[in-house]
Amino acid sequence: MKIAYSDLDISFAIDGVEFSVPHIVFERFTRTIPSHSHGEGCFEIHYIPFGYGRLITSGQYYDIAPNTLYVTGPHVEHAQFPLLYDPMQEYCVYLKTKKFNEKTTSPLMKAFFSTPFWFGKDNHGVHVIMKQIFKELESRFTGYQKQVELLLAQLLICLIRNYDTEKCARDELAPGNLIDSNSIIIEEYFLYEYDNLSLCALADRLKLSPRQTQRLIWKYYGKSFQQKKTDARMSVASIMLRDQNRSIAYIADTLGYSSPEHFSAAFRKYYNMTPTEYRKLFRQNKTR
Repeated sequence: MKIAYSDLDISFAIDGVEFSVPHIVFERFTRTIPSHSHGEGCFEIHYIPFGYGRLITSGQYYDIAPNTLYVTGPHVEHAQFPLLYDPMQEYCVYLKTKKFNEKTTSPLMKAFFSTPFWFGKDNHGVHVIMKQIFKELESRFTGYQKQVELLLAQLLICLIRNYDTEKCARDELAPGNLIDSNSIIIEEYFLYEYDNLSLCALADRLKLSPRQTQRLIWKYYGKSFQQKKTDARMSVASIMLRDQNRSIAYIADTLGYSSPEHFSAAFRKYYNMTPTEYRKLFRQNKTR
């Protein structure tokens, strides 16, 4: 199940800082989301009302359970995967803003911008706000857009309230590429459709030629389409191999490989070890 609102013309401001919200989604996870990050000025607010999963960021694992709230800011590499027995369901709000100006923003905004990553439990009614946002977007009654803008401002304040008393300081991360609407389409394509990636299909979605699409991918990521395709598949493969209940044949099929042998050859070329060796190494490191 997935409910997505894209290409939204919604914006709001808090203490002189302007935010735009191009994408809001609610979905039940049935697949792994490979490691990825977002550009300068881009944040995702994640809230999990039901189900279980795991988040991986900066080499650390975080257990996701009902009422989990977390934010992933600019250049924070993160991957997510559901637990098969009760997959997580997630609200995700994608925010974009102009560069943070320390001289003109309030303590509220300083708290937000100084915390590019936070993970914890919600204590300020985020679930109620998320449900109301989706209700407004679905019904579209008179004034719904203004109502959504107000709710998004309230959501951001509630997020900050959750971590303001226990700030998790993070080192400043290196700048990266800015994200526009085309890069969001590209990013989501690699995140959600890694089992059936096609340059021509992506080009059609962007309304560009394959050659133009190749150039755009290189501009955003400094990689070719094939490199991005391989990165996405191998990131998911490395995560799925850590689950001993998933067979190599199952993983190969999930990732769109024609056979386990084809998958194993690709994995070995990428990681310099076989999937079996990777799984054994992970198990050994975990028991230390």
